Amino acid sequence: MSKIIAINAGSSSLKFQLFSMPEETVIAKGLIERIGLKDSILTIKYDNGKKYEDVLDIDNHSVGVQLLLKLLLQLDIIADFNEISGVGHRVVAGGEFFKKSTLVNADTIAKIDELSELAPLHNPANLLGIQAFEEILPTATSVAVFDTAFHQTMPEESYMYSVPYEWYEKYGARRYGAHGTSVRYVVSEAEKLFDKDPKELKLITLHLGAGASITATVGGKSIDTSMGFTPLAGITMATRSGDVDVSLVAYMMRQLKITDIDEMVNVLNRESGLLGISGISPDMRDVKAQLGKNPRADLAVKIYVQNIIKYIGQYIAEMQGVDGIIFTAGLGENDRIVRRRVIEHLSYLGIGFDAENNEKMGEQVMLSTPESAVKVFAIPTDEELVIARDVQSLM
Repeated sequence: MSKIIAINAGSSSLKFQLFSMPEETVIAKGLIERIGLKDSILTIKYDNGKKYEDVLDIDNHSVGVQLLLKLLLQLDIIADFNEISGVGHRVVAGGEFFKKSTLVNADTIAKIDELSELAPLHNPANLLGIQAFEEILPTATSVAVFDTAFHQTMPEESYMYSVPYEWYEKYGARRYGAHGTSVRYVVSEAEKLFDKDPKELKLITLHLGAGASITATVGGKSIDTSMGFTPLAGITMATRSGDVDVSLVAYMMRQLKITDIDEMVNVLNRESGLLGISGISPDMRDVKAQLGKNPRADLAVKIYVQNIIKYIGQYIAEMQGVDGIIFTAGLGENDRIVRRRVIEHLSYLGIGFDAENNEKMGEQVMLSTPESAVKVFAIPTDEELVIARDVQSLM
């Protein structure tokens, strides 16, 4: 038996699960929110129902890691740091350097840093988490698990852009995708729900959270995905624009007198999406609270749903059919309105909508009727378990 901690670091958050492996038993899990802001929130759940919560200022990820590990001792979750034999870190962008999970060393760290431009909101935070844990747990096996690795199976026609080929050869300009760790888990769980050879199974996974992406898989392998060179592309997200005409970007830079392209990319990453359209919030719950009262809230939800439907249609055509559609992540697992609108729009595929099951949130549930030609499920994702498994395999 070994104890492995899986770390999922965001730009201002740090989520973790501590596992007993290979039993895959969750010993403790928790979340640090609002890192770098006032009144950071720390939550740890452990020991079959116990819960620790605190609100305090956590200046950076390093401070957060130190506090987290200190609390694991104080709460008697572990007796000694040496009990933790492995640490796994979710890293968003692995580029073409990393086609699978990799042991962390100086070269790995240097490459993750080099790839930060591919995921500017995530890779720097991922790297801070890795370095903070290495300082405190220097003898533990440290593994980086890359979101982009799952999408390395995409064919050239899916990942190449129609730009000068030399851009790819010299600069790696291509589609990399994201959320691969989540999709890998959900697809493996979905395979158990179909009476069909997994090698032939055609699935579309809707990872709908603050960041959102749609992935088509055949036989458990990614063949296309909505995010691109960076996680900015694809469907409308909480604060990200998703797909947008580059000429519009240049036009608006002139109109707004923005001379720094990084400033414009920041607008597309942080001030667009649901927030930009609605003018209310990046949180879908806040936007939905204004449905029927604020026309921009109605518009934001309509655009969000339409974006999803467009990608589903594209991927069905690519795969020449589909066996199942899977909702996952925060909105996918819990948003009844978005799920209903998407599924009802797809009734032409022979999908019946199970309104009663759609009321269930945060659990695995079939959202289509049993006789539906295409099955639709909500499956809660578990990126941390995938990370722990990869650490275990490399130890």
